[in-house]
Amino acid sequence: MAASTATPSTTLLLSYATASSVFPQDLNPSLSSRPKPHFLNCSNTFSLYPVLLHCRGRKPTNNWVDGSSPKSRTYPVAIAAVASQAKVAKDLEQDEDDEDEDGVKKAAVTGSTKPKKGKAALPLKRDRTRSKRFLEVQKLRENKKEYDVKTAVQLLKQMASTKFVETAEAHFRLNIDPKYNDQQLRATVSLPKGTGRTVKVAVLAQGEMVDEAKNAGADLVGGEDLIEQIKGGFMDFDKLIASPDMMPKAAQLGKILGPRGLMPNPKAGTVTSAIPQAIQEFRRGKLEYRADKTGIVHMPIGKAGFSEEDLIENLLAAIKSVETNKPSGAKGVYWKSAHVCSSMGPSIRLNIREMLDYKKSV
Repeated sequence: MAASTATPSTTLLLSYATASSVFPQDLNPSLSSRPKPHFLNCSNTFSLYPVLLHCRGRKPTNNWVDGSSPKSRTYPVAIAAVASQAKVAKDLEQDEDDEDEDGVKKAAVTGSTKPKKGKAALPLKRDRTRSKRFLEVQKLRENKKEYDVKTAVQLLKQMASTKFVETAEAHFRLNIDPKYNDQQLRATVSLPKGTGRTVKVAVLAQGEMVDEAKNAGADLVGGEDLIEQIKGGFMDFDKLIASPDMMPKAAQLGKILGPRGLMPNPKAGTVTSAIPQAIQEFRRGKLEYRADKTGIVHMPIGKAGFSEEDLIENLLAAIKSVETNKPSGAKGVYWKSAHVCSSMGPSIRLNIREMLDYKKSV
């Protein structure tokens, strides 16, 4: 019966036999000449590194351990150790290949990795492929250069080269952490030149306010019947305005309208008793904005087809609103960075100091 035990540096072969002794000439010379031999005492379970049989007695003699002797208290076994130098060299090379730069062995990867979901599944920025149009318009501005407001708006209009009219956008990175209540930013701003899009307004009201809303030009007006339609999946509106007395009934729509940003809210100006005034403001260009969880405000400031003067006026109104509604918990430098861009174009970085000075001068 044969059994083999592999070690990190060599291979040993164990064989059971009825021989009464082991002699030095039966061993591999490369093993018998190694210093510091180890005594092998057989047991039920054991592990072996390169092993030499230890001779009996303190003086070196040719009398080797007799495995069949009852005095040895070992099982009747004869051991032959065979080492292959080629195998040792191959194992060493393989071990060196498996080690990293720090000399630590790489752990074997077991099991399949879980598929990525959401934003983690998106390709990295360096791996994304851009269209020829985008790469061409990107050459119009210098990367990481800060522009003044007027030059940035001019570049924005030049970069909007798609077949449809793109939306002009402003993105402000602020030094706030919205997870704290005193650093949350949510407000409204009325763009002087409008947003460039038609806003469809729905109104939740009852009693006399129903007629007021219809006369003010609301697209949809209703009470409990409109609530039931929304619960059934009706979403054909851009803004939902509610009177204060309808809010207890509209509370059941929170799970449906909340994730879409359509739930009426007093801070957004969509819960009010002056419904006609609210309808006119949202039609003229009033919009709601808030800082996302990373402290960035994303806001449309019109269409790329607007004149430069109109876009600048809308942009300055947005900047003034963000600065006026600065959270009480915001400390230190409030403005970190500001960018403008078209919806399908590259971003253009604004010079913060020039932007604020330009706002003050105007």
